[in-house]
Amino acid sequence: MKITKFYLTLPLLGAVILSTSCKTTEQKNTTATPPPQAMAPTVTQPTPSETAQAPQQAKTPAAAPVDPVEAVVEKAEAEFKAGQANYQAGHLDAAKDNFDKAFDIVLESKIPVHSDERLEREFDKIVENVSQLEMQALKEGDGFTEQKPEPAPIDEANEVTFPVDPAVREKGEAEVRETHSDLPLVMNDEVASFISYFSTKGRGTIERALERSGRYRGMIERIFKKEGIPQDLIYLAQAESGFHPLALSRAGARGMWQFMASRGEGYGLKRNWWVDDRQDPEKSTEAAAKHLKDLYHEFGDWYLAMAAYNSGPLTVQRAVQRTGYADFWELYRRNALPAETKNYVPIILAMTIMAKNPAQYGLENIVPDKPIKTDAVEIDYPVDLRLVSEIVDTPVKQLQDLNPSLLRMTTPKGEEFDLHLPQGTADKFEQAIAQIPQDMRVWWRYHTVERGETLAEIARKYHTTETAIAEVNNLKRAADLQEDATLVIPVSPGRSAERIAYAKRPTRYKVRRGDTVLSVADDFGVPAERLRRWNRLRGNMLRAGRWLLIYRPLTAREEEAIRRRTADPRPRKEGRRGAPVRHTVREGESLWSIAQKYNTTVDALKRDNRGVEKDLRPGQVIVIR
Repeated sequence: MKITKFYLTLPLLGAVILSTSCKTTEQKNTTATPPPQAMAPTVTQPTPSETAQAPQQAKTPAAAPVDPVEAVVEKAEAEFKAGQANYQAGHLDAAKDNFDKAFDIVLESKIPVHSDERLEREFDKIVENVSQLEMQALKEGDGFTEQKPEPAPIDEANEVTFPVDPAVREKGEAEVRETHSDLPLVMNDEVASFISYFSTKGRGTIERALERSGRYRGMIERIFKKEGIPQDLIYLAQAESGFHPLALSRAGARGMWQFMASRGEGYGLKRNWWVDDRQDPEKSTEAAAKHLKDLYHEFGDWYLAMAAYNSGPLTVQRAVQRTGYADFWELYRRNALPAETKNYVPIILAMTIMAKNPAQYGLENIVPDKPIKTDAVEIDYPVDLRLVSEIVDTPVKQLQDLNPSLLRMTTPKGEEFDLHLPQGTADKFEQAIAQIPQDMRVWWRYHTVERGETLAEIARKYHTTETAIAEVNNLKRAADLQEDATLVIPVSPGRSAERIAYAKRPTRYKVRRGDTVLSVADDFGVPAERLRRWNRLRGNMLRAGRWLLIYRPLTAREEEAIRRRTADPRPRKEGRRGAPVRHTVREGESLWSIAQKYNTTVDALKRDNRGVEKDLRPGQVIVIR
């Protein structure tokens, strides 16, 4: 039986260990010191007397025996290191797979974990590095559901090299002379090259950016006017992110204005497990305007200010000091700036010229999105977006779009958060949420009664009781249940514990100083008696440093998915398994992920599908028994 499994969904945490200024080339690559590596066994050299007694005839040296423990440790360590690399690169799904495989390698070996110090040390190292990450996710509601970022357009544009078309440059020079802009515009070979790119291969990038600009243009213009910076610096965001709040660069810059973590914090953009203000359109715009204003005051030139926005002011300062020229194009010609920064200003100028001359570049038919209008409700309690969705009758995806700084499905605990709702729904939300106890707003739900639905069916769906639903909603009898009526559903992991389904694989948690059975049970949303039963505990006291096994409660959706996967519509005969399932492999799937989906093992898949381990590919059909 497996002891543990970790399910990681951590993009925000991936950003924590990436670079520290806006895509700066000044930053030093710093990584945490890795845990101690497992030690190889000591090899004892033979004594001279033993050597003298050896036969004199030549013999083929015998192969050194393979140490089974060392082999397991080496294999697990390779997966663990791959997980660390994927985690640091922001490839979190891949990191989760790597870490889970590392656990499987140790736990599924025929050698008991605690029978060898090397194996135990490797296992504990993996647990120590991963458990704290999962713990944060389990603390509140559905902390596992991570917001998915979008690739930053600036990364793709930086990789292209387009030949200069003399006709494009000549046309551009004429347009620049006629274009009104509060940002100085120039036309040269570098700018003309990117105009050629955005007119052809990169056309989709500029078209999508111009469409999305309508959502935020009014807000950006208002803030730029307040800060006294050029309105046409709006095209910096167009080039950086295409006006997408979830844009994430390869360097770890986030949001519409592509702030690195430390630079954003310096301008008041906070970030934690639940929220990243770099993805808040208005807060990040205010920070970007202040930052650009500060850079202009430092360099006295908007081109140098933009270059410093990209690579950091220290990089530009050193380039100016080294060459003696405080002029971007002179620094460009002298190759005094990083390659990415050299491209940065021409990319922004190319987009500015094209956006301000749409007819000349075939962009006149682009229809900008409508401005986003919302109601903002200030809350200081955690609430699940799915509950909010049910209350205001709005898809969860739309709520996520309205609150892009929210990284999880749950708003933060213990801090204020401006929850943005569709315009005109604030009163409806506040009236409905008042009916739900504050500490239950990550668990309870709203339910709209369907035709023919009974109170017993609803109670069974949400793992609660008919009596509990009736009491909360003042229902005196089942006949009071009417179609389309909305009910408050009192769902709690502490209620009706025997009817709650739990994950088959436990999570390991290391007890901290001050933890008790009741506090840990409350943190993980499980009944205290269950926690005692799983770990053979008595009373409420816990010893710091002890490891606990905790099985997290399954949501109704997870339980239903498992029920459907394992259901066999045909009667079973004694000793006969259910009918086999045929699964078509999708892009990115592995044997491990397929085994998890169907509640089976990798070994079983290998057994029933000969050769699948060496040749797993999209479109392939494999059998699951």
